[in-house]
Amino acid sequence: MAPKKKSIAEKTIWEDAAKMLVKAERDGVETAWDRLETQTPHCKFCELGTTCRNCVMGPCRVSDKEGSKLKRGVCGADADVIVARNFGRFIAGGSAGHSDHGRDLIEVLEAIVTGETSDYRISDEGKLRRLAAELGIAVEGRELLAVGRELMELLYADFGSRQREVAFLCRVPEKRKELWRRLGMTPRGVDREIAEMMHRTHMGCDNDAASTLIHAARTALSDGWAGSMIGTELSDVIFGTPTPKKARVNLGVLRQDQVNILVHGHNPVVSEMIVEAANDRKLLAEAAAAGAEGINVAGLCCTGNEILARRGIPMAGNHLMTELAIVTGAVEAVVVDYQCIMPSLVQAAACYHTKFITTANKARFTGAIHFDIKPATALAQAKEIVRIAIGQFSRRDPRRVEIPGSSLEMMTGFSNEALLAALGGSLTPLLEAVKAGKVRGFVAIVGCNNPKLRQDSCNVGLARALIEKDIMVLVTGCVTTACGKAGLLLPEAIAMAGPGLKEVCGALGVPPVLHMGSCVDNSRIIHLCALIAGELGVDISDLPVAASSPEWYSEKAAAIGLYAVASGIYTHLGLPPNILGSKTVTDLALHGLEGLVGASFVVEADPLKAADLLDARISGKRRVLGLNG
Repeated sequence: MAPKKKSIAEKTIWEDAAKMLVKAERDGVETAWDRLETQTPHCKFCELGTTCRNCVMGPCRVSDKEGSKLKRGVCGADADVIVARNFGRFIAGGSAGHSDHGRDLIEVLEAIVTGETSDYRISDEGKLRRLAAELGIAVEGRELLAVGRELMELLYADFGSRQREVAFLCRVPEKRKELWRRLGMTPRGVDREIAEMMHRTHMGCDNDAASTLIHAARTALSDGWAGSMIGTELSDVIFGTPTPKKARVNLGVLRQDQVNILVHGHNPVVSEMIVEAANDRKLLAEAAAAGAEGINVAGLCCTGNEILARRGIPMAGNHLMTELAIVTGAVEAVVVDYQCIMPSLVQAAACYHTKFITTANKARFTGAIHFDIKPATALAQAKEIVRIAIGQFSRRDPRRVEIPGSSLEMMTGFSNEALLAALGGSLTPLLEAVKAGKVRGFVAIVGCNNPKLRQDSCNVGLARALIEKDIMVLVTGCVTTACGKAGLLLPEAIAMAGPGLKEVCGALGVPPVLHMGSCVDNSRIIHLCALIAGELGVDISDLPVAASSPEWYSEKAAAIGLYAVASGIYTHLGLPPNILGSKTVTDLALHGLEGLVGASFVVEADPLKAADLLDARISGKRRVLGLNG
């Protein structure tokens, strides 16, 4: 039986989204919620992870239920093997996504140091030199570009097969590194671990679920401590390290009187050039000639987070707002790079005057206008794109434009460097507050939206519940937009915090929920955990910290969750991955990993119950450290 159709109030907590859902229905535009209804109920074998399509003796489906005749696939693989293989490939996909992002940034650095591009430059020279020195590259008395070239070569090597460990493991506490060596989890190279994961899960290879999952963790660690970390650090080097600033959020950032361009995806390489082009005097004059008061660039998802944190560019929305932003009828162009971009956006754009423009060969969309953006020609190509958007402004139908409400203010830009600066250059004041119990611990809330859940209800509900318990919250990715719209990313939000957190954040002039960047920037958070562990002389698993992704959906989120757990961070998920068809795999994820790596997953859909679980974990870690406040 098909489930009851959800009301709009059951789909989202936001007024701007609700208004656009009404308009989408009126305009005949299909949304993710509509398509979810047509796909429900889902295949139970797929939900449990017990289907296998890894060879053409199948596809197979198995069940470990008592009396089932489907105990094994054609090759003999049981539920444990099939679920572990499927999850391993899921992790490989997520690790590939964020790590390929990191590789793209190395390619831009290469174009800079070889003189191939003048469109990009080193914006944070000090950070480039600090990174190089940290990774063992001689810096003193050397030309910046020579240092940059050697850093580029070293980071390229992190994607290969010849290293014993990736370079940024120099940041990991020695206790944790020794644990990984003992378990065979040390990440050696991004591409090596992903390729080995695909090999292990070929028929006739790794048929031991625990062994497959150990390598899944190794693959995820190659993302967190290499691919993603490279993406974060080189983005800072090239585009600037984020610093605190105010910005605006929600669909109200769109302008009735301006050319509106939305940038969407995950990589700042293109969106930074779009912002540059939108400020070009000649193009501004062309926009004025077309009747526009200016050119307005706004962000969606993680590309939006990148330029939000560095430039204060406003955020129009997160994952489930992407279609609804087009439904406003006020968007001249959506410019995308890759990841989390719904194919449906092409059809949604075609319902209005909006042009849908792709910029990455690894993310082509049928029906889109495509630009193959290269470092050497990026700014010129970005100007072409902005000119297309200007041309669409006169084609906008004012009768179909509805921009819901006005935007809200939020605070952004809390890189680790900015956080240390706010603390006077040392972690000591923050650690003293932790020891005194004023800040009882930290939880990173990261990730996505999923139409199975009421949009942002879990993201916001969990953040509010945690800060009431004097637990500081760090956010990245789609949770940023949610917390911004909820007023949690402003210093005034300390009114919602517990007394200790209120005192500390009030003294620092920061919100109780700190925006740390895009989802690739979860690498900032594990680095921060390593810094704190080093300061205290303990392992990461000993800290009063945890992670959560309440509304996750993607392979990347699973990879992030697994590298957090493998790094020693207890991690909450609002929905389970597709592993419940194997008791062995499920027990290992929820319990067995604790004994191996000092952390595990926990699944809880209710944000208040999840907050209690995370609070209990933090309390337990405080007791072990002798911090009973």
